[in-house]
Amino acid sequence: MGAIDQSLVIETLDSPRILTIANRSVATLSAAQMFGGIAVAGSVPAGALLAASMTDSEAFAGLVQTAGVLGAAIFALPLARIALTKGRRPALASGYGLGIIGAILVIIGAVSSQISVVLFGSLFVGVASAASLQARYAATDLAKPEHRARSLSYVVWAATIGAVLGPNLLNFSGSVGLNLGLPRLSGPYVISGIALTCAVIVLLVALRPDPFVLATKLRQDLDPGIKIQHPKLREGIEHLRTRPRAVLGIGAISIGHVVMVMVMVMTPVHMAHVDVTLQLIGLVISVHVAGMYAFSPLVGMAVDRFGRVPMIVAGILILASSCVISGLAPANNVVILGIGLFLLGLGWSFTLIAGSTLVTDSVEANERPSVQGLSDLSMNAAGALGGIAAGFIMWLGGYGWLCALAIVPLIGLAVWVSLPACREPSNARSI
Repeated sequence: MGAIDQSLVIETLDSPRILTIANRSVATLSAAQMFGGIAVAGSVPAGALLAASMTDSEAFAGLVQTAGVLGAAIFALPLARIALTKGRRPALASGYGLGIIGAILVIIGAVSSQISVVLFGSLFVGVASAASLQARYAATDLAKPEHRARSLSYVVWAATIGAVLGPNLLNFSGSVGLNLGLPRLSGPYVISGIALTCAVIVLLVALRPDPFVLATKLRQDLDPGIKIQHPKLREGIEHLRTRPRAVLGIGAISIGHVVMVMVMVMTPVHMAHVDVTLQLIGLVISVHVAGMYAFSPLVGMAVDRFGRVPMIVAGILILASSCVISGLAPANNVVILGIGLFLLGLGWSFTLIAGSTLVTDSVEANERPSVQGLSDLSMNAAGALGGIAAGFIMWLGGYGWLCALAIVPLIGLAVWVSLPACREPSNARSI
């Protein structure tokens, strides 16, 4: 396969027509992310509380989140394969569509008091998260190398509106559920199903031309010998053997995610122990989600400006601070827990954006699909393990121990970043 001249690619991406399409694609992805944010963020606290109320067990509260993260992990590579063979539009719409089915199943499980059905439905709701994750890579399909982190961060940021609204709709959606004759905590899944339907419509109608299909065509025009790669797990692993910085990027994404999941999913349960209202629990979660998304454009600019590895280090420090603050906060202190959960989201934003950009930078264009799919698989598998661990740690030792133990993987990541092979090179923007 012939090498693609970087200057030719940049010249093509600089053309007015491609810039217009790229901007329109980011806007469309952003709109879909807003609806997806409402669906996913609203179902997280509701799912934990629903499982705890059905089973009287905090371990099951963690398993709902685990099922969602596991669903995102299982479908990460299949959605990437759809994107490679059909394009981003059908891949993302399929992910959100499966999320709709999952919301319906959770409602059925709540009505019939079948926790197994709730967990099965939560697995499919998690596929919507996988679609949201893939959307961040879709934003880079037509981006110039020096703006890669920035473009990625815009779509991450777009989830802010929906993700902040989602948890704050707990009372409203609970009322919707009651008015429909459903259990109160199944109401948020009614809203999730409606929001995901809107996301599917936006993608099918407006994401044209498909950014990945167009980007592939541009590369094929420059290099007719280029071949489309299918995201098989073994290919991703093979590419990573000689890419230590890509492995670091995946590690940063996964560790940041597992720490976030462990603390975030158990905070509503921790607060419910002292009868904090659903409205205040939703407020804390919405502040957390704001930390995850609201400042992502600034994070993306910082990653482009100061480098990928230094911003991973910043994420480690912010996440560790969050664990300390949250772990020491009383269960009824909404202000301190809000600060801790905000920092938890902000640290996650740093590790996600810096790590994702590092993964994309560190591999060749023809290798990226399989490696990106493997990255999302690793991220969500780590989150699933974190959700399982969080429930049992909470059950055995309480919220303080949970936050303390969440710092352990951050220490490992800090050691990893210090290795010579992971240092920031003078030029990390290869195409």
